[in-house]
Amino acid sequence: MIRQATAFRVFSAAILANSFVMASNRIYLDHAATSWPKPDSVYEAVQRCMRDLGAPAGRSSYTEANEVERLVSATRRSLSRLLGADHSRQIIFTSNGSDALNLAIHGLLGPGDHVITSQAEHNSILRPLAYQAATNDVTVSYVGCGQHGIVSPDEVRAAIQDRTRLIALTHASNVTGAIQPAEAVGQLAREHGIVFLLDAAQTLGHQPVDVKQLQVDLLAGSGHKGLLGPLGTGLLYVGPGIETQLAPSKQGGTGTDSHSELQPDSLPEKYEVGNLNVPAIAGWGAAVEFLSQRGLQEIQVQLCELTARLLSGLRGIPGIQIFGPVGSEHRVPVVSISLPGVDPQEAALMLDSAYQIQVRSGLHCAPRMHRCLETDSRGGTIRLSLGVMNTSDQVDTTVNALKEIVTSAAS
Repeated sequence: MIRQATAFRVFSAAILANSFVMASNRIYLDHAATSWPKPDSVYEAVQRCMRDLGAPAGRSSYTEANEVERLVSATRRSLSRLLGADHSRQIIFTSNGSDALNLAIHGLLGPGDHVITSQAEHNSILRPLAYQAATNDVTVSYVGCGQHGIVSPDEVRAAIQDRTRLIALTHASNVTGAIQPAEAVGQLAREHGIVFLLDAAQTLGHQPVDVKQLQVDLLAGSGHKGLLGPLGTGLLYVGPGIETQLAPSKQGGTGTDSHSELQPDSLPEKYEVGNLNVPAIAGWGAAVEFLSQRGLQEIQVQLCELTARLLSGLRGIPGIQIFGPVGSEHRVPVVSISLPGVDPQEAALMLDSAYQIQVRSGLHCAPRMHRCLETDSRGGTIRLSLGVMNTSDQVDTTVNALKEIVTSAAS
């Protein structure tokens, strides 16, 4: 640690002295946390909703309220088409991806149930399951994820018990970027009559996701990451018939069936309580329209090429450790690395202060994944996550900056 701190001070003194002559544009590589910048149409939609409409959804019938309801319904339809859902009412709006996962896990499980999940999961799955295990007599099996962070369907099959109620799996790791064999796991779940929950926070907006092809019963996702919407947006897809098994976690006003003191059983009102985040949903709708015009296939190709360029450049840095699949085609645009002789947090600070390159360091809310990678005791990793707004020049600049940091640490 003394050597790291000394390297940091020497590096900072040399680089920060010249920081004012460097380009002022920030290079944002933290899209796995949230996307930035958003398309201009997203900002405009939020502003219009806040400044001009200013009405709730589903509560009134005056002109602006009707327009708000139209915007919310249009966003719901766009998301249902994006996922290949049968009907837009199967899309439940939540406050974020974690909220959606909590609704799915707590609404489904009961005493004595068994759940299969993986070591690659985010705390948004791990913590609700830990709570269920501690308070509701639920047991949880954690399957491994191999050296590249990929779960084996055979291990999932071997973990199935008579009491298995749920298989909960991330679609792609937020640490290694590894895309999991969700379709094969979905087929396993269907064969055994087990509910399949997929956390698609890192794949939505980065590649096509079809709920029928993946055979998911529940799919949770964030609106503000690859889908380019504002923060405070998320969704839970509820497959046909699953609403009869999934208990709501909240009760309250819906704007419908107001004569009854019981929560409506109809979708989406069964799970949506109180006023929706209308400005954010309107912005989200504009973001989905942007993605649809670009085309998810085209976006997937772009991100795959950027990721391949990043991986190729990183491999030219002596002593660097890259985690996850070797090829860009088996991962989303998320790359975790360790630099020789440099603490992850110090490296992130150097990148920001000296180069205006913004990344994330640490455990990324996925402690079991880091234990598998043996990086938990080293402070985690440096995570570089790309988005649709990034460019090849930004990737090259980042690789060159990391080379300079490693060279400085070694001197």
